[in-house]
Amino acid sequence: MDVEALRTFVAVAEAGQFQAAADELGISQQAVSKRVAALEKSLGVALLVRTSRGSRLSLDGQVFLPHAKKVLTVVEQAEQAVRPGVRPLRVDVLNRRIAPAQAVYRFYRSRPQASLDAVTLAEENAVQAARAVLEGTIDASFRALPTDQVPAGINAERLLDSPLELLVGPSHPLASAAWARPTDLAGHRIWIPGIRPGTEWAQFYRSLSQAFGLSIDALGPNFGDEALMDALADSASLATLIGGEDRYLWPQSYNLRRIPLRKPTPLYPHLLLTRTGDQHPVLTALRDHLRASRPQTTDDVWVPDWVAH
Repeated sequence: MDVEALRTFVAVAEAGQFQAAADELGISQQAVSKRVAALEKSLGVALLVRTSRGSRLSLDGQVFLPHAKKVLTVVEQAEQAVRPGVRPLRVDVLNRRIAPAQAVYRFYRSRPQASLDAVTLAEENAVQAARAVLEGTIDASFRALPTDQVPAGINAERLLDSPLELLVGPSHPLASAAWARPTDLAGHRIWIPGIRPGTEWAQFYRSLSQAFGLSIDALGPNFGDEALMDALADSASLATLIGGEDRYLWPQSYNLRRIPLRKPTPLYPHLLLTRTGDQHPVLTALRDHLRASRPQTTDDVWVPDWVAH
């Protein structure tokens, strides 16, 4: 059914005259007549009765009018849902505790009027997240995506690097260090529960281990971040790696220590994945915000060579 014909019929029904409807719609009276006639032909009924003073609804027209208005309302809602600047920007931040979520939150605090939704596609890897962006399920995602896996139609821009830190309990041998080299971690057990095969973070930690001779494992059940903090507080040998901007909470009595890694500083690169040519105004503002707030790293850094730049 022709939406413009429906809109024209409603305009005539409310105005009572073809010329008045034509003026309202910005078309000719002849175009109005053709649209209404085509609609009546498709329905097989006369919707309007022409009179010397204009037109009035037939009985069928009276029955049809409220349904036509409902259809136009739904069409308007559908258009609003995808109109740039009206529909909220849907951004996948992967995990609400890590750097992408914190960066999007800071952006929102600087622009509280921005319409956006932060979602977590925690079960999807980078390739699957890129596909979700391409299909329109989400508008953007922060992922470490290999160069050879960036699909056509996806723009991958490295806008958020998260420097790694060592997190240990107060009795760990490195607990009093102001900073540490990645090579200093060789021989220490670094436990990162929840690393899933086939994910970009599994590939990242594998590359990190190979580059600096580290022992990183994900053995044992993953009972969540709180259980990990419990284990670190009670252990003199266990350590984990977190991002410099990751937001974790633990009881003050745990006295956990965040130790920056330097010479070089390993960076977890979060690429902003978006559809090529996406002009959503909130996305443009978010991209500008990330570019402007990206810190300049003075230390030597390490990033896996497979990451798209």
